[in-house]
This record gives sequence, C-alpha cells and structure tokens, in this order.
Amino acid sequence: MVERLVLGLAFLLGYILVGMVVAVYSRKFLRPGEVDFYVASYRLSGIIAALTYASTTYSAFMMVGLVGLAYATGSGALGFELAYLIATLLILTIFAPRVWERARSRGWVSPAEMLSDHYNSKLIGVVVALVYLISLIPYTALQMKGIGEIFSGLVGGSSLSYSIGILLGALLVIVWSLIAGIWSVALTDALQGLIMLICGILYIAWIILLTHNTIGFTGVTSILSEKGILGLSSFWSIHVFLAYTIPWILFAMIHPQAVQRIYMPRDKGSLANMIRGFALFGFLYTMIAVTIGLLARALAESHVIPWIDPKSRDLVTPVILSIANPILSSLIFTSIIAAAVTTANSIILSLASVSSRDLGYILKPRYRLILGYISISLFTIISALVAYMRIGYIVDLAVLTTVMLLPLAPATLACWLNIKAPAWSTILSIISGFLLVLGLIVVYERPVTVFLLTVKSIPISIIILLVSGIVLSLGIVIEKLRS
Repeated sequence: MVERLVLGLAFLLGYILVGMVVAVYSRKFLRPGEVDFYVASYRLSGIIAALTYASTTYSAFMMVGLVGLAYATGSGALGFELAYLIATLLILTIFAPRVWERARSRGWVSPAEMLSDHYNSKLIGVVVALVYLISLIPYTALQMKGIGEIFSGLVGGSSLSYSIGILLGALLVIVWSLIAGIWSVALTDALQGLIMLICGILYIAWIILLTHNTIGFTGVTSILSEKGILGLSSFWSIHVFLAYTIPWILFAMIHPQAVQRIYMPRDKGSLANMIRGFALFGFLYTMIAVTIGLLARALAESHVIPWIDPKSRDLVTPVILSIANPILSSLIFTSIIAAAVTTANSIILSLASVSSRDLGYILKPRYRLILGYISISLFTIISALVAYMRIGYIVDLAVLTTVMLLPLAPATLACWLNIKAPAWSTILSIISGFLLVLGLIVVYERPVTVFLLTVKSIPISIIILLVSGIVLSLGIVIEKLRS
C-alpha cells in the first residue's frame, strides 16, 4: 500500500511538473487580446487541434464512467459510445468546414457569439450564455468527481482523500487555464491526450494478459453470456438506449468546448487532420474502455479480482488499480486525472469566453478579459463543490448536461445551414426547451436521471427537441408570411 501510494504521488507530481513546464512554455505563442486567449487567433496546427479536440471530448467519462457502464450493463455500452463517435464524425465532416470559414470571416470567439451574430441579436448571446453556465456545471463536476474517486482509491478511500483529489483537480484547471488561455489548455491537452492513449493501451494489455492467464477468452464469453450482458442486456431497452444516445449524438453541435474547437485550426488541411486524428483516437479509446469493462466483469464474476456491485460502477477502475502492478496503476491513475483535467479546463475556458464576450459585451476588451479570468476561478469552485456532493454516476451526469443543452440544437443546426429565424422565436425556442428540462429536474425524484423519462414511450430528449424545433420553425414560417 505504501509503495503504491509513493509511486502514485511520484507519477502525479511528475505529470504536474511536466504539465506546468508545457503551460508556461505555451506563453511564447500568446498574443494580446481575447481572440488569442480564447481561440488562439485561429492558428492551431492539425496535430494540436486533433489532440485538444479528442482529449477535451474523452474525459474521466471514459476510463471511469464508460468502463463502469460496460461492467454494469454489458456491450450495449459500446453501441452507445460508438453512436456518439459516428454522429460526431458526420457532423464534423458535413458542417465543420463551413463553420470554420464563417468563424474567421465573422470573427467568432465564443459559441454563444456564433448564434447571436447569425440571428443578429445580442440578447440571444446572453440567453445561450446562461444556458451554458447552468448546464455545464454537472459536466465539469463529473470531471472533478472522477479525479476525486481515483485519488481516493489510490490513498485509501476516505472522504478526505476524495476531497483532496477534487481540490487538486480544481487547482490544475485554474492555473493551466490562466497561464496562457487556450494555448496553455491546448498544449497541455496534447500532452494529456498522449498520456491517456498510451496508458489506455497499457491498461488493456495488462487486463488482457490477466484474463488469458486465468479464465481465458472462452471463459469470458461464457460468463458474460450467462449473465446476459454480452449482447443487449435487460438494462439496454430501446427507450433507455435512445435516452442515453440521442443527447450524446448531438454533443459536437451543442457543447461549447466542442463547437469552439472547430474555429481554431489554422487552415483547411489542419481542420481535416483534426477530424482524422479525432476519429482514430476516439475509436481506439472507446474500444479500450469498453473492453476493459467487459473483461473486468468476467474477472469479477470468476473471483479473479474483487467483486464490485454494478450499482457502484464508478468504482470499477479504482478497485482494479488497487490490485494492479503499482507502476502500472500509477500510470493509469495519472492518465485519468489528465483526462479529467483536460476536459474540465476546456469547459471552464469556454464558459469564461461566453461570460467575457456575451455577458460582458458592453465592457471594454481589457475589462472583458478580467471578467473571463474571474469566471475561470468562480466556475471551477462551483463545479468542485457540486462534485463534492457526489450526486450521481459519471455517465449519468454527462448525459444530463447534454440533455440540458438540447434546446440549443435546432437553433445551432439552422445557423450551420445558414437558415435565418427571427430573434424572438430563437429565444423562445431555447427558453421553452430549457425550462421544460429544468421543470422536469425540479419535480423528478431522481433529477440526475431525468433523461430516462418517456411520454407515451417517446424519450424526453425527443420531446425537448420537438418543442424547441417547432417554436423555431413557427418563427421562420411567420417571418416568411409577413414578407
């Protein structure tokens, strides 16, 4: 135990030191002003753009959340995550080039600014900014929760160690975001993305070797089939699969940190390389996480590793790391913290940009940047406090955030298709869908899993999209009739 703790802390310290060097080095690329602080003045290389997009998207959700989801619910978790990957690649391939061009020509910095500019209304930017600020707290909190769970598993599982893990993550997010804005975030993202992928490969190699030497792969198939989780388990009913998947496949369109990264590549070749690099990273990382979860379930059922109750699925990776080789577990422990930090600081920087550009648009540029700096610290602290409350599973928190962002999808799609709608219907479209989600969260007895609700077998996600889409469409029709 002492050896594991010493090694874990040593690797963590090494990661922090290297990350700090990279973050400080990144200041050489930083130019004065908001455009460079938030979107690098649209000059990221293809490799850096790919790694920051991938590492921003694939967070503690994967090696903690998705591993646990696969362990608890079976191979349906693979379909859920691959649906996201395929949908994201389609969205990026179809829409990213035109969004990239318009961001440059129109000078977009924040994602909310994109919508306010397209619909010619500053009020839309304010509304979208508020939706982001409320919705993304759970998603940022789940990153902190992932750090807390892993750190707690390393040093003994106490509530104090969980709190220390959250505090550590929060400090890294604040410092690495403030040092050089998107430059320190993107370059540390690149470092952390490589750490994530390398350590993921080591993680799956170890668990495959353990499986081969104990129960064998025939045993895995037999055990998982017997437990009913090799195919679509009872958990993955059609409405549950749709409830998880529908919000997730629109991630690239409605999450500000994902939208903002489309602006940043320096040319069309870099944008294409970003998409290709993300595709490769995403496929490998998804297969690694799901395979680990399935093999862990077979090993636990065979008593090769300790049994973890599926109801405590976020503890699967921490328990596995507690019995792995200390060096390997320390590396994986560090990679998961890296995954959580890279997503959290990307979200926080995006939230700072909407605070600065969309809520503080009446301020002078210098004061807007100060507002952004303050926002970085404030949102990080709020997210850390929510994480401390341990309000739900990591995957559920991720889907909840995405459901809360769903009302933005119709307005964003219309923007990307260059379809104009009147400002009033755009605002009503967003507010009506968002109030529907908030109302359900307030009255539902399990608010974190409100996305599982159905109305006459129709998932609530579809209803939210219909409400927002119909209101937006009515505005377009009325405007055409007037003209």
